[in-house]
Amino acid sequence: MSIIDLPEWQALLRHCERQKNRRIQDLFTEDPGRGERFVLEDCGLFVDYSKNPVVAETMDLLLALAEARGLRSEIDAMFRGEKINRTENRAVLHVALRNRGSAPVCVDGQDVTPAVKGVLDKMLAFADAVRDGSWRGHRGDRVKHVVNIGIGGSDLGPAMAYEALRPYCRDGLTVHFLSNVDGAHLRETVRGLNPAETLFIVASKTFTTQETMTNAHSARSWLLDALGDEAAVARHFVAVSTNRAGVRDFGVDPANMFEFWDWVGGRFSLTSAIGLSLAIALGPDGFTRMLDGFHEMDRHFHQRPFSQNIPVVLALLGVWHNNFLGAASHAVIPYAQYLHRFAAYLQQADMESNGKRVDRDGRPVAWQTGPIIWGEPGTNGQHAFFQLIHQGSKTIPCDFIGFAKPVEPLGDHHEKLMANFFAQQEALAFGKPEAAVRAEGVDDALAPFKTFPGNRPTTCIMAQKLTPETLGRLVALYEHKIFTQGVIWNIFSFDQWGVELGKALAKKILPELSTLDEPALCHDSSTNAQIRRFRRFRR
Repeated sequence: MSIIDLPEWQALLRHCERQKNRRIQDLFTEDPGRGERFVLEDCGLFVDYSKNPVVAETMDLLLALAEARGLRSEIDAMFRGEKINRTENRAVLHVALRNRGSAPVCVDGQDVTPAVKGVLDKMLAFADAVRDGSWRGHRGDRVKHVVNIGIGGSDLGPAMAYEALRPYCRDGLTVHFLSNVDGAHLRETVRGLNPAETLFIVASKTFTTQETMTNAHSARSWLLDALGDEAAVARHFVAVSTNRAGVRDFGVDPANMFEFWDWVGGRFSLTSAIGLSLAIALGPDGFTRMLDGFHEMDRHFHQRPFSQNIPVVLALLGVWHNNFLGAASHAVIPYAQYLHRFAAYLQQADMESNGKRVDRDGRPVAWQTGPIIWGEPGTNGQHAFFQLIHQGSKTIPCDFIGFAKPVEPLGDHHEKLMANFFAQQEALAFGKPEAAVRAEGVDDALAPFKTFPGNRPTTCIMAQKLTPETLGRLVALYEHKIFTQGVIWNIFSFDQWGVELGKALAKKILPELSTLDEPALCHDSSTNAQIRRFRRFRR
């Protein structure tokens, strides 16, 4: 049965028809105490979803939909190591990477916990060696710069987390992230770096990813141009990969290859060896603190009833907005400059997971799947795109993420930041009606322009302070929200076939860009014309 034919889905449609004209302001008027009841608190996070257009009946119906879709059994299957990534016949066990308990986690009947612990111990020992200076470059210099070369999940996760946790990172050691195959990214990344003091981490499961390996080979040439000895590669490059032969051929000692497994999806790989650059920056203590935060939210997701389960409730709110109220996008607004890469990270995590057009049986879906995810830190966003959120013609649900204590106290900066955090949510929910504008003496002709309609939904996610543990909880929260929505929508969240076609065509086009022999073209007229113009520009 299609999910839109489920009795629970149909009940939500009828409920939506009854509720669609009720405004958030009306809900608070009818129930002044909803701000104390539509809240969740666990794992050091306070979540207030009272400024969403939901009532108790809405949540009951959404929870019934989750039950009808078998969410509990799907969660259990993931944690048991079943191959829920069915199009690739793989388990999905990022939760095993941060399992701080002693219970075994099995794939194909084998406990993967010892292997996970072995790689983690190796990572942390290497991180210690770089940090204390016992690992040195080819000429005996201490490492002062670490360059992570990866793309997608091998870049966005560690890059986001490094920026988020900079105050907890070691002074005198800077991590850089190189991803784009545009040569400008490499040039700007290594500009001003001393090759003798630079360590490269090449992060590619197969060691064949075109962008990553192009950058890695160019970085290798940059290093050798300066140091002039092939033996230097082994002291300035390590690898996160499963391709031992490819790593060896590149010049990396296989002893310095950090393994991960096919049950680790790229966008869920931050807590695997992909996080090596972050482990070096944070040190073993900081990195394990982050793992503790991940594990705490994993346990919450696995064990808590759905009505009190933060990832599940946020996922169901997203389904309500996306599938019943017609919201096409979702903004994530962290009121923390250190989280300035958080929305970009979630773009991949969510849109690559749930941007699917067919269900688990391969049939085109008749319902909306993943929303567009975007955002920037407050207060910058207020002076950029909040105009559209407040007064535009589109309704955009927003997550506001804030902290009670600043990581870097400075005068009254944090109080002013958080005053905006609370004020924007209030303004979006309740607005400013035209009558109130006129009552202030505003000219009748100008009043419509100064009117704020309100009724714009927001969810508040607040913690005491941004710490390694808090970041782990937040990332795991959104990971499990994404998984929950995939179950509701009956799609596979852990494959990403949509990235393959463009890659395959690019390989075909690459030799056609030559301006020497100008090979014949057999694409559509537009692509042929673009390539010919490119060739002429090159000449």
